[in-house]
Amino acid sequence: MKDTITSTLLTKNKVEKISTEDLQQQDYMEAIKAFARLTYESVYVIDYEKMAFEYVSENPLFLCGYSPNEVLDLGYEFYFKNVPEKDLTLLSLINEAGFDFFAKLPDEEKKHYSITYDFHLINREGKPTLINHKLTPLFLTGEGKMWKAMCIVSLSHHQQAGNICIYKQGTDELWALNIESKIWQKSEKPKLSKREIEILQLHAQGLTINQIAEKIFVAPDTVKYYRRRIFERLEVSNMVEALSRAVNSKMI
Repeated sequence: MKDTITSTLLTKNKVEKISTEDLQQQDYMEAIKAFARLTYESVYVIDYEKMAFEYVSENPLFLCGYSPNEVLDLGYEFYFKNVPEKDLTLLSLINEAGFDFFAKLPDEEKKHYSITYDFHLINREGKPTLINHKLTPLFLTGEGKMWKAMCIVSLSHHQQAGNICIYKQGTDELWALNIESKIWQKSEKPKLSKREIEILQLHAQGLTINQIAEKIFVAPDTVKYYRRRIFERLEVSNMVEALSRAVNSKMI
């Protein structure tokens, strides 16, 4: 099974040839390093021509106890060492379905799409952590294949692996992958009212229900009502999950 997974992860988007024109796009790494310094999330870059990592930030979540240089040296072997086999099977499915989806897009639109999904990483002490992994194209080849991708890793707000979605930048469109049928199902991001977004933003500032009620001149029970509506719309069960979903979906 692992050999099949290895083959899929390493060959589905294997880039065979980089043109001189493609190589002219290389002046970018300082911007990525600057972004990594400003975010709590882990940042890394995949090079699909070399099937290796080109950059790994110092943010610790993705590192699993290794140094950035050790993860760079491991490359794809990092996944095989630190992702449980069940989740490796999931990553293989995501890899295949995701690149099949990507290949059907018009070349001029491919950079507008990002994929997000959850899987476990196991650190050197054997402790698993469910992380959210986002990937977006950084450079395409002249043939429209994904040459390099930028990845962002943060803690997942879900309870289990999966939760695979593709988003199109600048729209409310999203596609969720049905793991059983391996079919992408189109839907739209959930929408929140201005009042619901305001209450989320106030919670993000650390205000309590009573403080929010006082600030927006309503009763605490009214705030609780809006909280319930937020949970229903975002399909979450608490405010931590709601804030994570809202941030990841660029609602606040």
